[in-house]
Amino acid sequence: MSTDSARSLVGDALELAHRLKRTWQLVRAGKVPLWKARRLAQLTTALPLEGADFVDRQVAGFVGKVSWAGIERLVDQARVAFDPEGAEKERLAAAEGRRFDVHTREATHDGTVHVEGVLDLADAIDLDTAIRQGAEELAVLGATESLDVRRSMAAGELARRQLALDLRAEAGSAGVDAASVVKPRQVVIHVHLSHAAITRNEAGIAHVEETRSIVSTEQVRDWCSSDALVVIKPVIDLEAHHHTDAYAIPDRLVDQTRLVQPMCAFPWCERPARRCDTDHVVAHGTDGPTCSCNLAPLCRRHHRAKTHTAWTYDKTDAATYLWRSPHGLHLVKDQGTTRLVTAHPPDE
Repeated sequence: MSTDSARSLVGDALELAHRLKRTWQLVRAGKVPLWKARRLAQLTTALPLEGADFVDRQVAGFVGKVSWAGIERLVDQARVAFDPEGAEKERLAAAEGRRFDVHTREATHDGTVHVEGVLDLADAIDLDTAIRQGAEELAVLGATESLDVRRSMAAGELARRQLALDLRAEAGSAGVDAASVVKPRQVVIHVHLSHAAITRNEAGIAHVEETRSIVSTEQVRDWCSSDALVVIKPVIDLEAHHHTDAYAIPDRLVDQTRLVQPMCAFPWCERPARRCDTDHVVAHGTDGPTCSCNLAPLCRRHHRAKTHTAWTYDKTDAATYLWRSPHGLHLVKDQGTTRLVTAHPPDE
């Protein structure tokens, strides 16, 4: 191998042997593939020793099973917790790297161009929401193109609407401050912050539900500008047990269910819980209670499968579900991970 490749190999080996000791033991035992351990080492090299040890303790038992996106989020969390100054520098540097390019000079004979960019998360969600709504409107109006094509068409419609409105020019000609007529952003992002991060100017991390990612509290402060509507809700105790005699589920119970299980409880389904129904595991009509221990998020498709087909399930823990398929398969979904238990019904 080349000198650079050898240097990289030795560096990864030193990182694993001296700073990721638990993972290194699993590699030597043949339980974790070497390529995955090397990728982990390359991520943690820039962390301080405490941060690398934190990541090692968290993933050692699951590095062979957890998704790579989950590992990257954990490394980001360690970077913010153990090297806040470095994390803030990276955030600012990333913000300086934002761009949006429309390659009109590279248009081909078929009349299409390539568009790419790096956006702020809030801006990206705004843009995606507007394009998604535009694609839905085109379908209602009779467009028969595929979803991808309608999304591309919606981007053009979005631009033409903005040019037609020309709000800033109109406001300027009328002697009105242009900024005052621009509508504030209406994107909704669910961000989980500590009380200290809200009440004091402290560095920390925030969890964004929509993207299952983490951002710095400083980034959240930037989003909460003067034209943003910020709603702060009290902490919901995820281990508390709430109960009501009614069939209708109170908002607090719905929120608790979605926070405990952030995605659809059906095997392998990853639809976000906030876009799912809240299901009574044991049907309310058969004396199933409306309480914390009998609720789960199910997307509409899998809610119907559970209600109208032979799919059944039990909630064995706060975020663990045992499913039985119409063909006798038994599957467990635990913390978002699905595994096959048995292909035949158990004795009990």
